Amino acid sequence: MSKARDPDEPKIYFLPNLMTACNLACGFFAVLMIFRGLLEVGNAKIPPKEYYEHVKPYYEYAILLIFGSCFFDLLDGRLARLGGQESPFGQEFDSLADIISFGMAPAMLLSKAVLFPLGNIGWGIALIYLVCGAMRLARFNCLASLPKKPGASTDFRGLPIPMAAGFIASLTFLLIDLHQNDHELGYWKYVLGGAMLGLSLLMISDVRYPSFKKVDWRTRGNLGAIVIAILLIFITVQFRYVMPVVVFSLYLIYGMVRPWISQKMRKEIEVEFETDEELQPEDSTKPEP
Repeated sequence: MSKARDPDEPKIYFLPNLMTACNLACGFFAVLMIFRGLLEVGNAKIPPKEYYEHVKPYYEYAILLIFGSCFFDLLDGRLARLGGQESPFGQEFDSLADIISFGMAPAMLLSKAVLFPLGNIGWGIALIYLVCGAMRLARFNCLASLPKKPGASTDFRGLPIPMAAGFIASLTFLLIDLHQNDHELGYWKYVLGGAMLGLSLLMISDVRYPSFKKVDWRTRGNLGAIVIAILLIFITVQFRYVMPVVVFSLYLIYGMVRPWISQKMRKEIEVEFETDEELQPEDSTKPEP
């Protein structure tokens, strides 16, 4: 006879948690790549162009791995909602993975690839980012554990940490290319440091960002949306150093200007996606009286 399951044992669903594990693995290998880049240059004082020539392969691998974490983070939540497999275990596991993939890895990348000319100040800015990211995840878990109210908003409170990490990774990707082509940052490194502090504060702010949680495998689309999506992917591939920064920046800015956008325009931008089930009449599954 099989042993009865302990009712207090948390439910662990295979596919959603497998995606979270892949998210964590990408974050781990991203940190490893950054460490290997640090070992490559050691403590040598070398010009920025030569610095990037040595570390570029490692940092680019780290950036791609952070983007990979974003992809798996997108999948795990949608798989859980699609199969009705959301659980407290999955929520906690996801946050623990996120603090590595979207907290530790981008913080190290930020300090050594973007703000390395600032020395210890760069490390300080990276630490603030990491702390704010951890606080944002802790607040999210606290809010998610509260009883759900009917008609409650699905908006994110504060900038989601995967979007913050995506912005840092895409910006680093662009800066590496600029340095490779002999473009110097000059005073812009201080502007970038300030921008990163602002990004950290956005994560723990009350600024509302759309979650797009209704977009899943059952989401209905139209030909226009599909054509636009294909064009966007094509343009992103063609201008791979610039477009990721543009996409993440648009989302970042949208949350800040959103309160001043009319409800009608906001609804057009944040399309209300419907599934096949939602489009059925309310009484279609009810028995006849």
